[in-house]
Amino acid sequence: MMMTDEQEVRQATLRLLEEVDFEKVGGVAFRGEQYDRGLAFVHHPVGLGGLAASPALQGVIDELLANANIPPAFASNPIGVGMGAPTVMTYGSVDLQQRLLRPLFTGEEIWCQLFSEPGAGSDVASLATRAIRDGDEWILNGQKVWTTLAHVARWGMLVARSDPEAPKHRGLTYFVLDMRAVGVEVRPLRQITGEAEFNEVYLTDVRIPDTMRLGDIGRGWSVAITTLMNERASIGGVVMPRSSGAIAEAIGAFRTMGSPSSGLDQLMQLWCSTEALRLTSLRAAAQRQQGNPGPEGSVVKLANAELNQKIYEYCIDIQQDASLLYPDYTMRRPEFAGVHGDTSSRSMAQAFLRSRANTIEGGTSEVMRNILGERVLGLPGEPRSDKELPWSQIPR
Repeated sequence: MMMTDEQEVRQATLRLLEEVDFEKVGGVAFRGEQYDRGLAFVHHPVGLGGLAASPALQGVIDELLANANIPPAFASNPIGVGMGAPTVMTYGSVDLQQRLLRPLFTGEEIWCQLFSEPGAGSDVASLATRAIRDGDEWILNGQKVWTTLAHVARWGMLVARSDPEAPKHRGLTYFVLDMRAVGVEVRPLRQITGEAEFNEVYLTDVRIPDTMRLGDIGRGWSVAITTLMNERASIGGVVMPRSSGAIAEAIGAFRTMGSPSSGLDQLMQLWCSTEALRLTSLRAAAQRQQGNPGPEGSVVKLANAELNQKIYEYCIDIQQDASLLYPDYTMRRPEFAGVHGDTSSRSMAQAFLRSRANTIEGGTSEVMRNILGERVLGLPGEPRSDKELPWSQIPR
């Protein structure tokens, strides 16, 4: 039976908490039960993690689970839950939806995103990885870069060039890549934190069945836009409780190292900015409930990235000499993405260094400003001399 009433969804979530002990069964089993009861993506059809209900009701579920100290599925598989699920739901076949969505939500199968290339970063549409049709399969060759969690991922969202004679935005095709396929090589990219959260991915004669294609041939850019908009919303759009997250770390640093006058005014300004952004995130979340996110995700992503950096800069300043030494540059390959700079399991210096990536990952701040200028303010776009030129004729 479909439930569209808030009280029914609330009761269903409370029953889940009563009948399934997260501490005893673990995250995978708990989230599997959540998915099977339609409480994973409440707006999805019944049988695909949802109840065909209003997406606004997901907030009711998430709040009840957070109050019970249940970590969200997003925490264990941010790229899969935040970007993969909406893309598969929008463009995937029923068979793909049934195969991919449940293990994506439970965290049994981690996802990564294979868009950026050495010569195609901010201008993703200029990518050069080739996809050539061979019967019921595609053969892919190329290189991707800055691929978060590729070393632990089972599936990758990949865009490749299937028609080099078409203009760069119209000759792309979108696939779901099995990261265990023959010809896929993952190499670590070490960051200033010592970690290798990001990777290079080399594709050599990799075969992908056509059944793993999302969207029409040559229309991969439209599919990629869905992924990118959800990426920006998921990176910047996590609505944190008041005075939590990075600003809580700043408050803690002030109490530990500060004095009644040193740094208090700056801390108050950062707190006010954080609260304003939190309220903006709530508004953006309400917009996203209408479907795939639009440019409002870029607003929150831009502001969140730059504010996060300012907060950790403040933390480093207030701690003074205690922050000058970084204790451990040991090469590590984390199993979780450090997008939001949580310091519960690492030092403040590490969170500060990691925050430098916030204004690059998921689209640079410069790209975000271009999107907002064109799509929100209605300003003319930058001149694009290669817009209608076949990709093969564009100088590189």
